[in-house]
Amino acid sequence: MSKQKRRVLDRIDYKILRRLQGNARLTNADLARSVNLSPTPCLERVRRLEADGYILDYVTLLNPQKLGAGVISFIQVSLDRTNADVFERFKEQVSACPEVMECHMVAGGFDYLLKVRTRSMLEYRDFLGQTLARMSDIKQTHTYVVMEEVKATHAIAV
Repeated sequence: MSKQKRRVLDRIDYKILRRLQGNARLTNADLARSVNLSPTPCLERVRRLEADGYILDYVTLLNPQKLGAGVISFIQVSLDRTNADVFERFKEQVSACPEVMECHMVAGGFDYLLKVRTRSMLEYRDFLGQTLARMSDIKQTHTYVVMEEVKATHAIAV
């Protein structure tokens, strides 16, 4: 949002966000009906929620097992130095890795936490040795391989 006054969401806005988060393929008519609005005001609200940055994008969630990306690993990454240039260089390098689904800079005993998906442990080993180990400025990594994915969601409680 720009420097305008931030708009307060009302209960209908929250209903719209919940419905779209659950199924972004809802038609405007079905969405309007589910939040007790007529189609035109509902569409105007959705467009305003998009313009104000509450709705970032619409995506399709793929089944990682069916696509052969069932191995999840979390990797703690410690850098050898912590300064702006090193952070920027690491962000550029990790952003170029399709195996990395998420990368978070964290406070605590290490610098970044990566979520990585691969087809197999062999592919993970290749990623670790051929990609991650070749990145500059990495001092140390610790890997945690997921045995069972108990809960995975992209939904935000609204």
